[in-house]
Amino acid sequence: MAIGMADIREWRGQAVVDEKGGKIGSLESVYVETSTDEPFFATVTVGMIGGRRLVFVPLDGAVVGPGYVRVAFPKSVVKQAPAIGTDDVLPAADEPAVFAHYELPYATGAGGERRLARR
Repeated sequence: MAIGMADIREWRGQAVVDEKGGKIGSLESVYVETSTDEPFFATVTVGMIGGRRLVFVPLDGAVVGPGYVRVAFPKSVVKQAPAIGTDDVLPAADEPAVFAHYELPYATGAGGERRLARR
């Protein structure tokens, strides 16, 4: 099931689990693709108090269930994804590394604009 923007806002704070149901963390925010305004990545809060960070995971193939969002990637891959601080926003220069981690193609907009925007 495709996840619409209105729906995903309701899932902030919900558990994010991997394809086998293992808990990764909590959904913090959604980054949309700037050309389509469609949800593309989620940030997931991981780590313990004092060492929390936000990792990025693609929403392609994600499924929403009661109280969780299941992503299509193993927990081990997500936990090794590029991360930002819990109060930070992804710098444009770091976008290619996020895409590369998941072996997704990356290209900026025709005018060099960034690919992702936080919503």
